[in-house]
Amino acid sequence: MSASEMGFAVSDELLGTFVPILVYWLYSGIYALLGSFEDYRLHSKKDEDEKNLVSKRTVIKGVILQQTIQAVVAILLFTVTGNDGDSAGPKHSLIVLARQFVTAMLVLDTWQYFMHRYMHHNKFLYKHIHSQHHRLVVPYAFGALYNHPLEGLLLDTIGGALSFLLSGMSPRVSIFFFSFATIKTVDDHCGLWLPGNLFHVFFGNNTAYHDVHHQLYGTKYNFSQPFFVMWDRILGTHMPYTLEKRADGGFEARPAKEVKEE
Repeated sequence: MSASEMGFAVSDELLGTFVPILVYWLYSGIYALLGSFEDYRLHSKKDEDEKNLVSKRTVIKGVILQQTIQAVVAILLFTVTGNDGDSAGPKHSLIVLARQFVTAMLVLDTWQYFMHRYMHHNKFLYKHIHSQHHRLVVPYAFGALYNHPLEGLLLDTIGGALSFLLSGMSPRVSIFFFSFATIKTVDDHCGLWLPGNLFHVFFGNNTAYHDVHHQLYGTKYNFSQPFFVMWDRILGTHMPYTLEKRADGGFEARPAKEVKEE
């Protein structure tokens, strides 16, 4: 248990459930405030308002529904595993923690790549489930987790549970891992190419990379999320991009090679 300075205790399991949700809204809120900087946008504010096929009110309600489902599953998972975190037993070394983080990242990426790609290739699943996420033709930060509830369960919730279990991390470590994964997912959908963004420096899978996927010509490419691009490269679905300045300000992510038609 993690005791606060005020004298009451909050379990690592509870923090691992709700801190990533709080991080989601705080981080996406920052990007919402920065969205007025047209010189750094991948799409104009006008395009965001006109091209998207769903209202922001509906997006917010959809995200809250998904986060509610995630919270319920997380509480059940922590209850079943019965892991009381780091309060008992030895402290892990930085090497062990790094291994757990990398393992969880690889597990989450692998699960999401194949599930995500299958939802594009299966016409029934795309039409009735995954197309909901692609109503955001112009992505923005707090729409990162806007999905059909079944997709949210399959991709994000089950993928997160597998990464937690297979990495062997404790509930305390999961607080940091899932907060990090949440920040990365929000960043990939933020629609801004800000100078000095470390995610753009250290990850090939970034805001522009995922923006290509959200465009009509990109729905057969760049399925990888949220961290690495290895599966796209290995299986031939990798679409590199170029960043070009728009005449009205900002940038545009364009495919760097010819897009194959079906």
